[in-house]
Amino acid sequence: MSGSGTPTGLRLTWVQPEDLLGHELRQATEDGSDAGAVERVERRWHAAGGRPAPLRAGATATPATPELRALADQLLDELAELTPSTAATEPTDLPTIKARCAATWPAPTAAATPSPDRLHAAWLGRAVGCLLGKPVEKLPLDGIRALARATGNWPLTTYFTARGLPAELAAAHPWNRRSATTSLAENIDGMPEDDDLNYPLLNLELLRRYGPGFSTRDVAALWLDELPAGRTFTAERVAYRNLLDGVEPPHTARRHNPFREWIGALIRADVHGWTHPGDPGAAAEQAHRDATLTHTANGVYGAMFAAAALASAAGGGADVHAALRSGLAVVPPASRLAHAVRHGIQLARTHGEFTPVVDALHATYGAYHWVHVIPNTALLAAALTHADGDFDGSVTRAVSGGWDTDSVGATAGSVAGLLAGHPNAIDSRWTAPLKNQLATSIADFNGIGFDELARLTYTLTTPPPTLPVVGNRSAGLGVPPAVAGG
Repeated sequence: MSGSGTPTGLRLTWVQPEDLLGHELRQATEDGSDAGAVERVERRWHAAGGRPAPLRAGATATPATPELRALADQLLDELAELTPSTAATEPTDLPTIKARCAATWPAPTAAATPSPDRLHAAWLGRAVGCLLGKPVEKLPLDGIRALARATGNWPLTTYFTARGLPAELAAAHPWNRRSATTSLAENIDGMPEDDDLNYPLLNLELLRRYGPGFSTRDVAALWLDELPAGRTFTAERVAYRNLLDGVEPPHTARRHNPFREWIGALIRADVHGWTHPGDPGAAAEQAHRDATLTHTANGVYGAMFAAAALASAAGGGADVHAALRSGLAVVPPASRLAHAVRHGIQLARTHGEFTPVVDALHATYGAYHWVHVIPNTALLAAALTHADGDFDGSVTRAVSGGWDTDSVGATAGSVAGLLAGHPNAIDSRWTAPLKNQLATSIADFNGIGFDELARLTYTLTTPPPTLPVVGNRSAGLGVPPAVAGG
């Protein structure tokens, strides 16, 4: 509200009951909940004047009436009482997940601690992939291809640009409005803020503050201390709202949270993998404790998959295909996510060109929301497989596949950066515009260099290595020590 009491038209995204209900109807169907019960809820909602969920935005343009909002709350509660038919094959609790993966759960292997240079390449790779995907986030696949072709950048070889773009095409497929001013090639001036980088920063602080034995409640406490609510989206914003309402983990992941199987937990997994070289099982367990604040089932598996794959790559003895096998080893084999990853890998092995792979993935998973973890993880696995771990090929394939372009690009870049092994192995056309500078609203990290982040990550690997001491702090670390939190 303005100072005069006049409404400003503020619409909070990802939390309004009238905007959540349509997403919960879809999620309940995907869960295999009682179809008749779901259909009855949907009929009541539409009969009362309720609208479908927004296709791409986080909120509809206008708020619901108080009566309609109250009905949405009531119907969300009714849908929460349904039991998914997938519960047996897609558990969320860790002991049952491990029991489902008993034949494959990975044991730790002898592995070298990744050097600061290797971790530096991973941080840079994450930033590059994210930045490449930022301006086309939310755009449909045909829009991404049209914009790239019109500027001579298809197949993708560098950052997107608006230079030379016909006005009618720009109008038909507008860049992401929050990102175009900082992530088109002509506008890049350091790495702009993004949740795909904010969460790895938070997880560095998590490990500094609580150590690798942190609890899900510790994750919640850290978020409330350090993460601005406005920098959260989808499942993370709902969980944050639930915390403020007094809901405790893991119930924060379920209460009125139709985004519980979206990609948010996967984008938080990198630090868990980077700091457990050669121990994908431990990395997956750590990712599980983080993920269950906000996600369930496949949403949690996405984080575990990414953490395990990254831990395998961080150990230095695995190629990308072995890393992906390690990721799959911690995912219940009968789950939808496991099926999707295997399908993405098989498609990538079958086709010499990547466009048919993407088209086949969209044909199979196009009914899912563009932020859902299942299509995006299938694309991630396909891109990494098809590129054979090559850095350029991994990030460009990941982003060219559409859906959540910056998030998939970031994780692909993280894996491929680890495998590249050194910052100099990543072409300067990607890294020079970053200017070794990251913008963030996470306290104490704004403006930090990727080299410093690598050094800090290096000190947090398990077991922790020894760094040379310069003065009163470890060499190269510019971040002050964590303050004990509670």
